[in-house]
Amino acid sequence: MLRVGITGGMGSGKSTVAKLFSLLGVPVYYADDRAKILMNEDEALKEKIIGIFGAEAYDKDGLNRSYVSRLAFSDPELLTQLNQAVHPAVIRDGENWMQKQHAPYILKEAALIFESGSHKQLDLVIGVFAPEMIRINRIIERDKTDKESIMARMKKQMPEEEKMGKCDYVIVNDEKQAIIPQVLALHRILIEKA
Repeated sequence: MLRVGITGGMGSGKSTVAKLFSLLGVPVYYADDRAKILMNEDEALKEKIIGIFGAEAYDKDGLNRSYVSRLAFSDPELLTQLNQAVHPAVIRDGENWMQKQHAPYILKEAALIFESGSHKQLDLVIGVFAPEMIRINRIIERDKTDKESIMARMKKQMPEEEKMGKCDYVIVNDEKQAIIPQVLALHRILIEKA
């Protein structure tokens, strides 16, 4: 079974592309969604997060996302500590999920595939590219946030050109080229490789 990652910057459309692959019957592991679950359910991970951010990191509803995000994105050291706690838990969870799959190939969708080191457990990586202004406009629409906070978060991520340069395949999601034909063509290639 071929293990394939799918990544891209914020607002690139990687989740949309992953959903198209899932419609073709490809099992997809959504790392960001699983990270949110693990931060609430994995007791060892919860202890690490409390150790980093204090008891306020959790409230009666679980992870206090706004509190943790505000602190992590304003302090590079706290963000590094959070990533060092969360990434290994998600990589382990993804590995367990992959071992249970039975398909020619599977996808692991994650924003930080290279940054987290999870690309090491994958055979290939697909990048989803979108120009920066399109990405910013998508995030403003999706998250109802401002351009400045988006730009601040983007600056903390690997530059898009560098990320795409590390990928084996790139799907362009620039609102000019249709993504469905790109997904179908890549699906055929991956089935043949598997």
